[in-house]
Amino acid sequence: MEAMEPVYSAGVLLTIAAAAVAFLLFLIIKLKMHAFVALILVSFITAIVAGIPLADIPAVAVGAFGSTLGSVALLVGLGAMIGRILEVTGGAQVLADTLISRFGEKRAPFALGIAALLFGLPIFFDAGLVVFLPIIFSVARKFGGSVLLYGLPTAGAFAAMHAIVPPHPGPVTAVTELGGSVGLTLLVGLPVAFVAWYVGVYLVTTAYAGKVFVPIKSLVNAATGGGAGGSGDGDSKEAEVVPPSFASVLAILLLPLVLIAMNTTLTTLRTTGAVAEEGGLVDFLILLGQTPVALLITLLVATYTLGIKGRSLETIEKLLNDSLAPICAIILITGAGGMFGGVLRHSGIGGALADSLSDLGLPLVVSAFLIATVLRVAQGSATVALTTTAGLLSTGVAAADLSDLKIVPLVLAIAAGATVLSHVNDSGFWLVSRFFGMDVKTTLKTWTVIETTLGLAVFVIALGLWVVLP
Repeated sequence: MEAMEPVYSAGVLLTIAAAAVAFLLFLIIKLKMHAFVALILVSFITAIVAGIPLADIPAVAVGAFGSTLGSVALLVGLGAMIGRILEVTGGAQVLADTLISRFGEKRAPFALGIAALLFGLPIFFDAGLVVFLPIIFSVARKFGGSVLLYGLPTAGAFAAMHAIVPPHPGPVTAVTELGGSVGLTLLVGLPVAFVAWYVGVYLVTTAYAGKVFVPIKSLVNAATGGGAGGSGDGDSKEAEVVPPSFASVLAILLLPLVLIAMNTTLTTLRTTGAVAEEGGLVDFLILLGQTPVALLITLLVATYTLGIKGRSLETIEKLLNDSLAPICAIILITGAGGMFGGVLRHSGIGGALADSLSDLGLPLVVSAFLIATVLRVAQGSATVALTTTAGLLSTGVAAADLSDLKIVPLVLAIAAGATVLSHVNDSGFWLVSRFFGMDVKTTLKTWTVIETTLGLAVFVIALGLWVVLP
C-alpha cells in the first residue's frame, strides 16, 4: 500500500516514531520480550497512534510483513543450504585457509571485506552475506576472538555496494529519477565504495567494533548445525572425506555472481535498446540470473558436485533440512522488522519530515543527505530512502540543469543518508543481529555505528566531489 496522507504534523509524527522505537527497545532490552513478539506488538500500537484507519491496519501490517519475507526468505533459505554444504564438506575452511595464506592472519578481515566488495557488485546485501557466513565462521574459528572482527568488514562491504553502486535498485532508481548516467555513477561509485568501506567500516572495525566480543563457538553450531568436515549425524566415515579443492569452492561462489551479472548486463542492454525488448533466449538468460534462481542453481551444483562425495543422498537431504531450522527465527524476526518499517512508511512519517526539510533552502547536496537520513531513520529501508529522496529532489535538479557528472555526488549523498543509523525498523539490522549472535544492545553499539560511519564517509566524499566537479 502507498503511504496515506499524514493525520498529524511532521513534529507529532516524529515524536510518535521516536516513542515507538524507544518503547520497542524497552520491551526487548529491559523486559526481555522476544524480538518477534515485540516488533509485532509495537507495529500495531504505532499504527493505531499514527492514525492509520483501524480497518486498514491488518492489511498494512501483514502486507509489509509478507513483502519483507518475500524478498528475504528465499534468499536466506537457499543461502543457508549453500552455506551448509560448504561447511560440512570443508569448502568454507579451504577458502578461508587460502585467503589467510595469501593475506596473513592480521589482514584476514581485510581479505574478507575485499572479497565481499567484489561479490557485492551484482549480489544483494542479504544474499551475499548469507553465502559468506560459513567463510566468516571458519576464519573466526581458526583465529578466535570476536566474530565481529571478521563479520562486520564483510557485512559492511555488502552494505556499501548495495547502497552506492549500480546495478543495485536503490542507486539505479535514484540516478534515473535525477536524470543522470547509470554508467558514470557506476564508474565513480566503485572507488568511492572502496574508500568509504576502508575508512568507515574496516578501520572502525579494527579500532573499535571488532573489539566488542561476540563468541564464535555457539554461533557456528546455531547457524550451520555443526563443524566443518562432518555430516552432523555422527558418521565417522563421512567425517574423513577429503575437502574440495580451492578451485572447486571458488567456482561454486562465482556461479551466482556470473549468473546475476549476466542478468544485470542483459537487463541494462535491453533498457538502452541494444538488445531486443522481447526475445526467448534473452528472457531465459535473464531468468537464470534472478537472484533466487541463481542461488537455486548454485545449491544444486554444490549438492551434486561437493555434497555427494562420500555421502548418501539421505544424508545430504538431512543436512539441508537441518540447515533450515536455525534460520526460521531469523526470517520471522526480519519479517517483523519489515512490518514495523512498513507501518511507519504507511503512516507518512518519513514523507512529512522530508517535505519539511526540502523547504529549508539548503544546498542540494546537503538536502539530499538530510532528507535521505530522515527517511532512513523514520522507516528503515535504505532502498525506499534512496528512491523517495531522489523523487523529492528531481524537480530541483531539473531546474538546476546539472551535468551528468554533477549528479553523481548528489546520488552519493542520497546513498550516504540512506545508509546511516540502521536500527530496529531496518530488516537488515535484524539479519546482522541474528546471523552474528548479537543482542539488540550490542547490535546498536556495533552495526549501527558501522553503518553510520560508512554513510558519513560516503557523504564527505560526495561533498568533496560536489565542490570540485563541474
